[in-house]
Amino acid sequence: MRYYYQVLNSKSDRKLRQNKLTKILEDNPMITDSELASSLGVSISTVRLDRALMGVPELRERIRTMAQDAVSKLQSLSPSEVIGELLELEPDKWALSVLKTAKDMAFRFTDIVSDNYVYAQAGSIAVAVINAASVIIDSMRGEYKGHAKVGDVLIARAKVGVNHEGKKIVSVRTKVGDKEIFVGRFIVQILSE
Repeated sequence: MRYYYQVLNSKSDRKLRQNKLTKILEDNPMITDSELASSLGVSISTVRLDRALMGVPELRERIRTMAQDAVSKLQSLSPSEVIGELLELEPDKWALSVLKTAKDMAFRFTDIVSDNYVYAQAGSIAVAVINAASVIIDSMRGEYKGHAKVGDVLIARAKVGVNHEGKKIVSVRTKVGDKEIFVGRFIVQILSE
């Protein structure tokens, strides 16, 4: 009887852990297996087993597949015009972009990434999320809440809001890990074709 209870308990624990794993991957698709293991309080091999059982590929394959799918839906920019790597795109709804920072992005003599790159990533994803051939940014209101350092990975999420007088409002939030470093509200305009 005790063994039967332990088996049932371990199955329910696994299901809870897999639900947590799914949620973590939705929030941060760039997370590594070791970071997942640390977040879930389990070993890396347990994370790999859970991913295999759930049909979730490893990080490199996840990113490659996501990027190919997102780029195939892109209309308002060419893939080379997107700052960072577009990982997810649901036109006129939301998008996700990732930018890996490097030393040449930093201010001179520091390891702090220039705000130009943070804004450029946010602006390009605000345009990329719109399902039209020609889109421009009409205005933007934003706030820097922190700084990125060389080696950080910037994760920008865009969400399309209301449509007002032929313009759309796009909210963009950029994070480094769990820390939000930029919040912007872009008003974009679709140009007549």
